[in-house]
Amino acid sequence: MELDRIDVAILEHLQRHGRATTIELSEAVALSPSPSHRRVRMLEDAGIIRGYVAVLDQEKVGLPVNAFVTVKLSLHTDAALADFEHAIEACPEVMEMYEMTGARDYLMRVVAPDLVAFEAFLRGVVMRIPGVQSVESAMALKRIVYRTKLPLRRTGK
Repeated sequence: MELDRIDVAILEHLQRHGRATTIELSEAVALSPSPSHRRVRMLEDAGIIRGYVAVLDQEKVGLPVNAFVTVKLSLHTDAALADFEHAIEACPEVMEMYEMTGARDYLMRVVAPDLVAFEAFLRGVVMRIPGVQSVESAMALKRIVYRTKLPLRRTGK
């Protein structure tokens, strides 16, 4: 699906104001409510809008620690990679995970209430997953930039 300027305007507005009503959205993008609503449904059906969430304050909910963890596996078979990925998907502490190029296989962002809980997660979960060869972690001192809004560019007319 190619995005036109109205689609991009809708997506930009919803990224900033996810709880916007159809009326508010239609006013923001200069389109009447019915076509605006139809476009949102099309964007949802196309999987461009995957869902709606509330962005929480990590510190206020008791999870101030951000750790970046790299993992190297001993085997690189499809089965070994899939097994590791499946095990990590079940861990709510892992907020993001990426398969990487280079010396490490995966990079994860892990949240925790404190260093004791982070160490328990690392030793009790990650390092016990079969096939994990080595793990390195780095603790974030403070967050400088955090975005949930993607920088959209129009692809169509």
